[in-house]
Amino acid sequence: MMKKLHVIVILFLALGYSLQAQVIYKDVAPIFYNRCSSCHHSGSQSPALNYYSSISGYLGLIQNDLTTGKMPPWPEDTTYVRFNHERIITLSEKTKILNWISAGAPYGTNLADTALAPPAPYYPNTKLNGTPDLILTIPSYTSTATTSDKYICFSLPTGLTQNRILKAYEIIPNNPSIIHHAVINVDTMGTTTSDLSGSCYTEPGDFNIGDYAPGTAPIVFPSSATLKFGVSIKAGSKFVAQMHYPAGSAGQVDNTQIRLFFYPVGTTNVREMYSTVPIQNWNFFIAANTTKTITTAYPTGTATLPLDISAYSIFPHSHKICSSILNYASNGTTTIPMSRINKWDFNWQGFYTYPNFLKIPAGYKLYGTHVFDNTTNNPNNPTPATVLVGTSTTNEMIFDGLMWTYYYPGDETIDIAGMLNADPLLLPTDINSYQSTVEGISIYPNPFSDKITVSYDLLATQYTKLSITNIMGQEIALLNSSIEGAGKHSYEWDGKNANGSYVAAGVYMYKLQTGSSTHSGKIILKPKN
Repeated sequence: MMKKLHVIVILFLALGYSLQAQVIYKDVAPIFYNRCSSCHHSGSQSPALNYYSSISGYLGLIQNDLTTGKMPPWPEDTTYVRFNHERIITLSEKTKILNWISAGAPYGTNLADTALAPPAPYYPNTKLNGTPDLILTIPSYTSTATTSDKYICFSLPTGLTQNRILKAYEIIPNNPSIIHHAVINVDTMGTTTSDLSGSCYTEPGDFNIGDYAPGTAPIVFPSSATLKFGVSIKAGSKFVAQMHYPAGSAGQVDNTQIRLFFYPVGTTNVREMYSTVPIQNWNFFIAANTTKTITTAYPTGTATLPLDISAYSIFPHSHKICSSILNYASNGTTTIPMSRINKWDFNWQGFYTYPNFLKIPAGYKLYGTHVFDNTTNNPNNPTPATVLVGTSTTNEMIFDGLMWTYYYPGDETIDIAGMLNADPLLLPTDINSYQSTVEGISIYPNPFSDKITVSYDLLATQYTKLSITNIMGQEIALLNSSIEGAGKHSYEWDGKNANGSYVAAGVYMYKLQTGSSTHSGKIILKPKN
């Protein structure tokens, strides 16, 4: 009898442990929120992955996309170059979701489980905080693209009566399904007119400030109290939006907006940022049932870059026959990695921003190597036919853009990621929330004048480093650097630097490194009473 009782107790304990260890919705919700919902949420791309009732209706699709690596859609090879705000998912996160789905996607067993589920993040229609200084809206346009693509150029007066410096902008298509791309140029003389012919291929204007394509994020130039970047816009300028509407979109209406944020009038010492497309090739074709690799260099011939530049972000671009893109700089002996997309997907592209400026010295060339797969092995190409270079979606192109500024000594040490994370224009959901190796990060009180406490829960034993940096990313205080076990950890900062002196009131950053992931955020030190 005693032996049977022991067996029953053991089975009961095992069952209790199994129920306790079961993954339920509250355990996977943070992963969906941080890794998926910024693109997949109500009012955006389907399916919405920011609440349980929608997630539970797409379990098979989610399982397939995670297993095959289709989602999250981050084209860049993270073993080649790292970028800001990468849309990636860790193996542990992926495994947790797949195990949850395999168990039947349980929500929870009682009211306590329901209460523990975190609230879904809120996503407004726009991605930048605050009220724009200027909103330019394309006049209501009904696409006429029936069997061929249409290129429409809208010339939009700014009404600016004085010179301004652009700090950030976002392009908001009200009908994203019919926007192949938008190229935004500035006409400094204000003399352009709209071209609604459908054949506006020339992209009028004096210079480009950036482009929109599916998956593109807003453009925010880094700025702090002592270091600012932006684009100068002259009084009386017009913005020219070249809109590409693909075949089959006829009858659908577009009212795309450009939302512009300027520095305050009178702001000085703003370094100029440039957006150009140095790597272009308009002289190739891909025969049916063939693959072709084409490398294009800038400058052409024997010329090289005449001055050092600091690369801010890169925008590789081709169309649907392309299968991979590699970008790098080289002087013939040394190579500087810039971007590598091993599996090009036309539906996910945009500017990829470096965490620090990437210095490219004079004497180097910029290279783009594009591989084109014009065979049935390419899922975007069910019926291979000869593909010519051109501007239509059914053509191909090599068109790799770059945002850059002239190099100043020390540019490569500027913490771009930290500056952007501290920028109030960026919504919290666009910066960081949950990370792969840490949960429950708490910063309190914030703002503070006496002491601030940073708390977090580690998911496993690992090396952690917690530091305080200034807005330029320079470390001013080290709170912890050690191997810590799983569980809750907490540290205080009293506003002193490494020398024991109080720092000035202002904006600072906490930076928490846990294993291979990093989490950072803004903290505000108020003057002491």
